Amino acid sequence: MSTDAVPSTAVVSHDPRTGEPRAEIAVEAGPAEVDRAVRAAAATLDALADRTRRAALLRAAADRLEAAAEEVVATADAETALGPVRLRGELARTTYQLREFAAVVEHGAFLDLALDRADPALGRPDLRRMKLPLGVVAVFSASNFPLAFSVPGGDTASALAAGCPVVVKGHPDHPATGELCARLLREAAERVGLPADVVALVHGLDAGVELVRHPLTAAVGFTGSVRGGRALADVAAARPRPVPFHGELGSLNPVVVTERAAATRAEEIGAGLAGSFTLGTGQFCVKPGLVLVPAADSGPVEKAVVAAAAQAAPGPLLDPRMRRAFLDGVRQRADLPGVEELLAADAEPVDGAPLAVRAGVLAVGAAQLAEELLEECFGPVTVLVRYRTAEELETVLGRLTGNLTATVQLAADEDGPEAAALLRRLEPLAGRLVVNAWPTGVAVAPAMHHGGPYPATTSTSTSVGATAIERWLRPITYQNAPQALLPEELRDGNPLGLPRREN
Repeated sequence: MSTDAVPSTAVVSHDPRTGEPRAEIAVEAGPAEVDRAVRAAAATLDALADRTRRAALLRAAADRLEAAAEEVVATADAETALGPVRLRGELARTTYQLREFAAVVEHGAFLDLALDRADPALGRPDLRRMKLPLGVVAVFSASNFPLAFSVPGGDTASALAAGCPVVVKGHPDHPATGELCARLLREAAERVGLPADVVALVHGLDAGVELVRHPLTAAVGFTGSVRGGRALADVAAARPRPVPFHGELGSLNPVVVTERAAATRAEEIGAGLAGSFTLGTGQFCVKPGLVLVPAADSGPVEKAVVAAAAQAAPGPLLDPRMRRAFLDGVRQRADLPGVEELLAADAEPVDGAPLAVRAGVLAVGAAQLAEELLEECFGPVTVLVRYRTAEELETVLGRLTGNLTATVQLAADEDGPEAAALLRRLEPLAGRLVVNAWPTGVAVAPAMHHGGPYPATTSTSTSVGATAIERWLRPITYQNAPQALLPEELRDGNPLGLPRREN
């Protein structure tokens, strides 16, 4: 039987509040459909080489999303239950980063232009270096960010800014949102005179694997689970021509509360922690999931976090499968030896959302910290680990793998050598260190790093901020090339007025 004769599987949108199907949105793509999408995208590379038009595309995409804001937010809320307020903020973040990457394209520093003119005395030829786009980028949409880390999100924006066309593998939790956003981005491309195929969307688990395997796919951006990301990373590495796989996987995002902080800021720390780990029903990639508290002073902190978390409104998770995994995961952790359930996370049906859940808080002594508690539990739960000595604290830190963030809660005047040493100790564990604040909320800014040691991510790159563009570029050097054969960016006199390092 030919590939095209394989029966199609419907892609259905569901309401996470009730678990009921909403509508059939598309069909899963087979190998032939994936092949057509990737080849069509690859054919747009020459058109995307025009930096002026690229910047116009990014701004036009932001404009189209904003013009359709009411429809985009309503569609995303119907599929994710994240709420209009949260989604309007996410849409604003998405359009902001699209425009920021337009400015990055126009400024030109991302090209990393460097010129070293010939110097016979040093035996050096004429060398001129810049960066080029890799080619077609496969982007995998995230479940928990239907806009900012999905079809029109940071991976797509940074890849387009680099000059790379994008084929997105849509997430099954929000297919209608994905289709809508893909249409808006394709319309934006045509509006500025670029082919619509600079952005394409495919659906289906198998389609994602085919997308990574395709010989014209040049790089992959992924946000999701450790299991799924590792499987795709292995596919990318096993290709005849391996390609870069930039995956954001799982993260505990540990927090260390010092003795003085627990003694002087217990109420503030407890309330802040509760607000952070219940935000978005605990479905943020930087949710603080493991909190080390000094045993002697843990009581006030525990009391404050339980009181604040108990006031958090119950809400549905992104889909019934995640809900079941959350409830089962909390129950399995609560049943481990030495674990206390300070606040029970459980099903909590509410009007219009019979699949809602309530937040939970677990506590355990550092000496009884089981390996299962060092694994991320996706949803509104956190684990308080009571440490009695500096040695116990160090033992726990020594068991942690890579994270997106690590947080330190200090006393107001605690800025001496011991605090500095604690920060240095956490540096190998995370890509972002947070002091006296909370990790939820990832600013789109040039200095932001959203990444971390494995398994937080599979590379040293960031997926947020201007330098996210570097993932989709490769350097090339021209040696002794005549002026007429050089790209304009590298010619004498700097005709395009771009930032360059010379000699």
